[in-house]
Amino acid sequence: MKIELHAASARHPAARPGAALALQNLDLAVAPGEQVAVIGPSGAGKTSLLQVLACALPLATGQLLLDGTAPWALPRRALQRLRGRLLLAPQVPPLPPRQRVVTAVLAGALPAMGLWVSLRSLVYPTDLGGAFAALERFDLGDKLFDRVDRLSGGERQRVGLARALLAPATLWLIDEPLSALDPARSRQAIHTLVGAAAERGITLVATLHQVDVALAHFARIVGLRDGALVFDLPTGQVTPDMLTRLYAQHEHELHGAAPVSVDAADAANAAELAAIPPGARAALQCR
Repeated sequence: MKIELHAASARHPAARPGAALALQNLDLAVAPGEQVAVIGPSGAGKTSLLQVLACALPLATGQLLLDGTAPWALPRRALQRLRGRLLLAPQVPPLPPRQRVVTAVLAGALPAMGLWVSLRSLVYPTDLGGAFAALERFDLGDKLFDRVDRLSGGERQRVGLARALLAPATLWLIDEPLSALDPARSRQAIHTLVGAAAERGITLVATLHQVDVALAHFARIVGLRDGALVFDLPTGQVTPDMLTRLYAQHEHELHGAAPVSVDAADAANAAELAAIPPGARAALQCR
């Protein structure tokens, strides 16, 4: 899927009147099948950017085009069909705690299922082999029939990522996918995501807190700060000086701050999700 943003500005739905825009006058173009890492300090607007691209947060000014189409100009049903081609994976996936892992993973395929097939799948999972294969790529095959509330925070995060492998999406929008993972699991997860996107020609835009991982696995890096574009360059052209300026006064993040605790991330994600208008909220459910 091709992405175009022209002079795009957006306001967080929970922002107070007069608060700064979450995104400011942003121009960005991503070619079909391209893989882009978005980095920047906390509050840079990375998550807001993904929500805009997922058609979950409308622009205040400017224009968004997905494959040449302006999403918010579409009729409601056409917009819903377009959202079915998008996958937005939040930092903390919204997995029902009593749900089985197999059901949670197969939910990624729901946009491609009819109503009765999707309802039946809730009771009798229809693609055990596909779910197992997706989980195996994240070293979670043995968790297929476990309940979600029996998983660790890192395991839940990887289950959320496994959904992407079954989704019919042509655009993956992945928000901080490694926040609950140790370094070895982080490398495995990002290698799997990038490799699967390349295999299927899927456009991938991922926000990452780990700058070293972004530089090691992505050919293009976008730097955001205070909602504005600081640089958009091939990885080989990103210099240490650029990173130092991007993370000025946030040097601990550049050099590897401790991962966000799962409880804190859950609370932040729940508050952010509650602020999204109900009509757009479906796009946040790892579709």
